[in-house]
Amino acid sequence: MARDQIDMTPLQSRDELVAWLEAGVKPRHQFRIGTEHEKTPFTLQGHRPVPYQGVNGIGALLDGMQLLLGWEPIVERGNIIGLYDVTGGGAISLEPGGQFELSGAPVETIHQTHSELMAHLAQVREVATPLGIGFLGLGLTPSWSRAEIPVMPKGRYGIMTNYMPKVGTLGLDMMYRTCTVQTNLDFSSEADMVKKLRVSLALQPVATAFFANSPFTEGKPNGFLSFRSEIWRDTDAARSGMLPFAFEDGMGFERWVDYALDVPMYFVKRGDAYIDVAGSSFRDFFEGKNDKLPGEKPTLSDWANHLSTIFPEVRLKRYLEMRGADGVPWGRLPALPAFWVGLLYDDASLDAAWQIVKDWSADDRQALRDQVPKLGFKARIGDRYLFEIAKECLALAHAGLRRRARIDQDGRDESRYLEPLDRAIESGKTPAETMLDLFHGAWQGSVDPAYDAYAF
Repeated sequence: MARDQIDMTPLQSRDELVAWLEAGVKPRHQFRIGTEHEKTPFTLQGHRPVPYQGVNGIGALLDGMQLLLGWEPIVERGNIIGLYDVTGGGAISLEPGGQFELSGAPVETIHQTHSELMAHLAQVREVATPLGIGFLGLGLTPSWSRAEIPVMPKGRYGIMTNYMPKVGTLGLDMMYRTCTVQTNLDFSSEADMVKKLRVSLALQPVATAFFANSPFTEGKPNGFLSFRSEIWRDTDAARSGMLPFAFEDGMGFERWVDYALDVPMYFVKRGDAYIDVAGSSFRDFFEGKNDKLPGEKPTLSDWANHLSTIFPEVRLKRYLEMRGADGVPWGRLPALPAFWVGLLYDDASLDAAWQIVKDWSADDRQALRDQVPKLGFKARIGDRYLFEIAKECLALAHAGLRRRARIDQDGRDESRYLEPLDRAIESGKTPAETMLDLFHGAWQGSVDPAYDAYAF
């Protein structure tokens, strides 16, 4: 989650909400790639959670990063909670349990994504290592109970923590225990947005399988390959899921606005204060009927913030966010933007991907999404295994990136970043299955070696 938006213009009409989304339309030559990843901080000694406070805490880590980078600090009630790169547009932020997120700047190529990541890792290590902090690249904290995980001093998270148990049983696990990598991509028109949204929603389970990396909870196998993905099935049905309406006739920006108006809100931000309006709809707020802010109309900031609290498998803002993947070690991170750019930024690959998914029903898509956390590549849709579909999609991504022909200084195109996914197809195994093999073999039934093997 990047910074909360600041634009206090009161909203008058639904058209303004639609226009805000439409402003994301860009000519193809302006398409960019944004990659966000989260990683779990842990103490190098003892592999424990890292508190916010103290000389070796997460606050100190952010202070050190601010000194090193010169980025603008984001401060809430006297606590540093993030950093913002005024020149490049990147940001560092904290998830509720201290998960450390880099929201990368919008870049033109996956080579630049890779360079940004390498620079970030060098910077983070420089500050974190003397503090005794390491970072873990898994989709879920493998050994800690929820009660052990510290709470970051961000107002919105207190509101969400109170609300989550009212709408699902695993929302607090989502907040405090999970990590993801996501990529954000552009569209050139409303029709282009709809096509990319449909293809990426239908194929999000493919990314979930390729990146499935959360098989342990509290030191033991949890029965899933992506428990992070399973958690989202019981977090909050009103704001997550596979969005069957996106495949219906008439889908577009207006239809998304109508959906978002009815998604329950968490908070309204006024100055530094977060006002708890959890459970009330944006639609009522828009009509001046919010109990906590009677007669008050929302602003564009309120709208932008609200859109950032909707969590479907693919999210529309002024770009599309691919949200189906577990956090992974740094070597695999560029594979996620590479996969989606190869599929969605090349017309021939996008058309071919649409041919794969166009006849799937809403029930088919939902069944696949429900199976994938446990079964990975062995999930089925109709008479096909997800493994076959993943193999086809990977071939399309390779072809799309080759046609894009963005070459690095060594003459290589962006398809090189798909290599970790090629390995998964060759072995037939998700990352989680590879890790479970280690757990039952070389690790001798302990998750502790993960803190070395899967560290950043």
